[in-house]
Amino acid sequence: MRFDIITVLPSLLESPFAHSILQRAQKKGLAEIVVHNLRDYATNKQKSVDDYPYGGGSGMVMQIEPFAACIEKLQSERNYDEIIFMSPDGETLNQEIANNLSTKGNMMILCGHYKGIDQRIRDIYVTKEISVGDYVLSGGELPAAILTDAIIRLIPGVLSDETSALSDSFQDGLLDAPIYTRPADWKGHKVPDVLLSGHEAKISAWRDEQQLIRTQKRRPDLLND
Repeated sequence: MRFDIITVLPSLLESPFAHSILQRAQKKGLAEIVVHNLRDYATNKQKSVDDYPYGGGSGMVMQIEPFAACIEKLQSERNYDEIIFMSPDGETLNQEIANNLSTKGNMMILCGHYKGIDQRIRDIYVTKEISVGDYVLSGGELPAAILTDAIIRLIPGVLSDETSALSDSFQDGLLDAPIYTRPADWKGHKVPDVLLSGHEAKISAWRDEQQLIRTQKRRPDLLND
């Protein structure tokens, strides 16, 4: 699976993709992440990619020409299943969206900055708009990293334990049950006896019960859905 990410601040994405699971996925050849500097497609000497908004108002707007040039160049090299724009007014990212996108092939992710991007970019090129929450960030780089992480960890072979991603919170519409490791007793705080019993059926039932309890307490909206 290949990810092409277009941004005016490529250095912001260096660290997230150079460590841990995302780094291993790339080394294994299971994922390819290519970051493109939008300024390389600017046509002026200053390499600026923004301008004042028509109709007035505060902030600067990212222009259509650099994005169009970069997008069309990439499209001439390969086909893309999705061209995604990270936007606070997009569809809120959830596990179902990540699951669906993990079955795709090539994806392009556009990172906005400043006040936003020219609407024509969204109208002409973008196939999907995704938000990471109801708040505004300085740019789309961190949301792009979040989306990429959420997708790549689902690719078969990326995680050392193939069943790990399937037991994550939200995979079955519920939050995950509490988890513990050694020591079994730490300063009087003990691991539930059932987890030490070795009785698989009882442990499974306990986890199912705890998932419902935790979801009801923290995210009752998931049960309503």
